[in-house]
Amino acid sequence: MSTISSTDLLEQLKWRYAVKEFDSRRAIPEELVSALEDSLVLTPSSFGLQPWKFYLIEDQAIKDQLPEISWNQPQPKDCSHMVALAIKRNFAEVDVNHFIDCLATSRNVSVESLEGYKKFAGGFVARGVSEGWIEHWSTHQVYIAIGQLMSSAALLGIDACPMEGIQADKYDEILGLNGTDYHVVLGCALGYRAESDKYAAMNKARFRKEEMIERR
Repeated sequence: MSTISSTDLLEQLKWRYAVKEFDSRRAIPEELVSALEDSLVLTPSSFGLQPWKFYLIEDQAIKDQLPEISWNQPQPKDCSHMVALAIKRNFAEVDVNHFIDCLATSRNVSVESLEGYKKFAGGFVARGVSEGWIEHWSTHQVYIAIGQLMSSAALLGIDACPMEGIQADKYDEILGLNGTDYHVVLGCALGYRAESDKYAAMNKARFRKEEMIERR
């Protein structure tokens, strides 16, 4: 399999930053939007259970409502596409069964042959439900997804801004999620940086590798 070089990888990761100003006139080409959607679908998750759903917001009328519920940050309005990342509330045995059906189909095996894995994953979820931490676990999974999305965007030359500073309940309301199984926890604006964004030229402030990584 051909891959990009380590130099190209690091150059793109150095190139990316949390965009403060997007060029509202530039839209991401549909081919690249589709690739970013696929990258989200390919995100790994614990047990493969995928306790999430992603809302890709491209309607300007919806985007115009978002700064007010995003600490007055302009990125959700000016970006090409705003992604709202949501967890699945009340994740339970039925969701495990849904994944097992998907796994059986993908690998062309019987559901019965996956009974051991089903019990293992199902036991984990049942414990999370009974002990009250299943939604906390789901939220942690969504952070994996936003990391994959930002890295994928950088490799495609698309700018991004991850956003925890949002009123998640208000996002739910605007997206029509109230009364559904899904709840927004994070946002990520996607598009192209404005020439006026001074942060694009600023050096990253990162601790030295020797300080942050130890080989054992």
